[in-house]
Amino acid sequence: MSLKSIVFTAALLAGSVVQTSQAQDLKGDPLAGEKKIAMCIGCHGIPGYQASFPEVHKVPMISGQGGKYIYNALMAYKSGERKHPTMRSVAQGLSDQDAADVAAYYEGHGKSAPAPEQLAAPPAKVAELLTKGGCVGCHGANYSKPTTPDFPKVAGQHRDYLYVALKSYKAENTTTWGRDNAIMGGVAKQFSLAELKMIANYLGTQPGELKIVPQSKLR
Repeated sequence: MSLKSIVFTAALLAGSVVQTSQAQDLKGDPLAGEKKIAMCIGCHGIPGYQASFPEVHKVPMISGQGGKYIYNALMAYKSGERKHPTMRSVAQGLSDQDAADVAAYYEGHGKSAPAPEQLAAPPAKVAELLTKGGCVGCHGANYSKPTTPDFPKVAGQHRDYLYVALKSYKAENTTTWGRDNAIMGGVAKQFSLAELKMIANYLGTQPGELKIVPQSKLR
């Protein structure tokens, strides 16, 4: 991991102290969370479901994702750090406890065997890009075992979603699109769109722990 990436990581962790301290004060209840996911299952519980903003892409898999990351993401949408209109609307309808409960539910939802410790070696160019971005330093060597719970599992996530998410960290001065995050903004802005797509394509083809678990709206 490069010195630059270490500095970015330190900046992120310092900037997230207030937000994560709030998360530490809340204990999510997965049973309570199961009763609060009506706004989630219409997109995240449908295989192949695609969003159309800001471009057509599959919605992310969240079953099996780390609970603390899901909570932090919901808080980021709620505060406006993440600007996606639909997700902002959903998050603003949740209390902090609601968000913690939903996060706890999805962390254990559809949980299966852990991802392999070693992944297929990436092509040389992709390996160079991953090293430049210091990706292992946050997401773990197999991209399914983040170095802290604040970071997401990304191995096996939909490739088109990963690409859109990475692009969102490059967006600036917009009101309805983009994500304001010190570390990911610094990482993503190092790369061209073509390079971000190469990274997304590699990560999306690796085995991971994320799933789509169909769920009935009639609960």
